[in-house]
Amino acid sequence: MTTTTPPVTADDVRDAAARIAGVAHRTPVLRSRTLDALVGAEVHLKCENFQRAGAFKFRGAYNAACRLGPEQLSRGIAAYSSGNHAQAVALAARELGSTAVIVMPEDAPPSKRAATAGYGAEIVTYDRYTGDRVALAEALAAERGLALVPPYEHPHVMAGQGTAALELLEEVGELDALLTPVGGGGLMAGSATIAKALHPGIRMIGVEPEAGDDTKRSLEAGRRVSIPVPRTIADGQALHTPGELTFSVNRRLVDGITLVGDDEIRDAMRFAFERLKIVVEPSGATPLAALLAGRVDPLPRRIGVIVSGGNVDAERFAALCGPGPA
Repeated sequence: MTTTTPPVTADDVRDAAARIAGVAHRTPVLRSRTLDALVGAEVHLKCENFQRAGAFKFRGAYNAACRLGPEQLSRGIAAYSSGNHAQAVALAARELGSTAVIVMPEDAPPSKRAATAGYGAEIVTYDRYTGDRVALAEALAAERGLALVPPYEHPHVMAGQGTAALELLEEVGELDALLTPVGGGGLMAGSATIAKALHPGIRMIGVEPEAGDDTKRSLEAGRRVSIPVPRTIADGQALHTPGELTFSVNRRLVDGITLVGDDEIRDAMRFAFERLKIVVEPSGATPLAALLAGRVDPLPRRIGVIVSGGNVDAERFAALCGPGPA
């Protein structure tokens, strides 16, 4: 869907930043001489792995949930997610004195499921390869009178996610390019909206796993393309098609999509742990993987990278980064 009025604007992102201030963390930006030397550019890492609930998703979830009225908050919130948005909505609901019901795939990482339950949410599971999570969540919300906060297909969610890019640009100034992971497209849509408004010449580069290149195919086709649900270690990017609203933004503002393989993602996770001393989950490592693998061409001089999350448990992290197959 191409709309005459964008679903999210730079002012929406600025408004979201004011709403989440003091609730969401203003996450650090890391630099590494070793990384710069390996890549051949000046790299600025916006570390959303240090965000509340372990990922950028809390920004959008809270920005959407905090706008609900008292009556709706008393009834509760519903969401669907493979993990990070689930945790974010559960935490946002708790912060606002509400409750959450989350539709999660049966094979969601156990640590993400446990964290979601730990924030007080009720979990309803489904088979991601045969079930329709959107239909399940919509039916559940209608049955119980819950407010549905989707993981990316919502203007307030997109605006909230864009605050990560806003903070980065406020701290480091103009960048030649900004790399973000792309799943449903909300982080990219919000980030591209504010980044292009502040610096029209910035290149917005999305990164997807090779097995989950639905956004790349969609941009090339000029329309949303569906693929089989991908099997990749980047579980947060295991989607079959971009969001309708997010794609309406990204088709205008994204300059390109690059792909990385699972082995390159593992290498990036290992590099982040050994050299940067940070834990990054597979989906959060894809932009770093693209840089380390030389997938960004031409190479910009000053690059921003949104490290989107760090929600991976110790056992899975060791399996992914160890010598054997995960």
